[in-house]
Amino acid sequence: MQLYTIHAGNFKLDGGAMFGVVPKVLWERTNPSDQNNQIEMASRCLLIESENRLILIDTGMGNKQDEKFFGHYSLWGTHNLDHSLKKVGFHRDDITDVFLTHLHFDHCGGAIRKSKTKVLEPAFKNASFWVHKSHWEWAIDPNPRERASFLKENILPLQESGQLKFIEGNGPLLENTPFPFSILLVNGHTEKQMLPVINYKGEHLVFAADLIPTVGHLPIPYIMGYDTRPLLTLQEKTIFLEKAVQKNYLLFMEHDPYHELVSLQMTEKGVRMKAHYNLDSYFSK
Repeated sequence: MQLYTIHAGNFKLDGGAMFGVVPKVLWERTNPSDQNNQIEMASRCLLIESENRLILIDTGMGNKQDEKFFGHYSLWGTHNLDHSLKKVGFHRDDITDVFLTHLHFDHCGGAIRKSKTKVLEPAFKNASFWVHKSHWEWAIDPNPRERASFLKENILPLQESGQLKFIEGNGPLLENTPFPFSILLVNGHTEKQMLPVINYKGEHLVFAADLIPTVGHLPIPYIMGYDTRPLLTLQEKTIFLEKAVQKNYLLFMEHDPYHELVSLQMTEKGVRMKAHYNLDSYFSK
């Protein structure tokens, strides 16, 4: 097995929304905001090469939306999914599986693109697209709180393509999966968000997704305003972070623009980052 970091682009979101009830004077110590109160975010995906499969975890926003849409998210930087794939020797047509942690647009938007004739089609023509079945049902009939995050142009074409496949089970840990990793299910952010738990070169690496979007969200009460069940997130983070410290898990950070891979330690204030690394350099040592 080989892991590769894939950068799908950078964007910004409102800092207050990203930290919920936590006062700005506290959260901006780790996540400084700009003049519009927006903080910098990454769309960092993970590519897993295993035997004859190439599994891409999440896809970023993609590029099919109009200028007005992207204007809300202040895109920045030069990262690009195709360029990032090329740097590690692959093309999007090589991808065999796209694993979507959940169907919010910043995680799955890149799974669908517009063709030259403006038809919505899978952006990875040779891939199966994997979604948790309960989450799919949650997303196609969205609640008012999440409706702006579940965009039909990202979701329905997956089903229409015939390339959609479902993962089932209530967890919290799914061990017998179609993948070379286990799946931790968490439900505070959205129903059945899936976090890959990967045993790689003697280490356990967890794709943190939106359970812990940035290092600034490690403190237990620092929970996004987007979460549908914040008190459940509180419980899930507590259990997860205590286990992560005990088991020496490494966290692969999807949304933190400056911390790619982090180790953890217990401090008098709770679980905090111990050190941060580049994925390639850490596993090549």
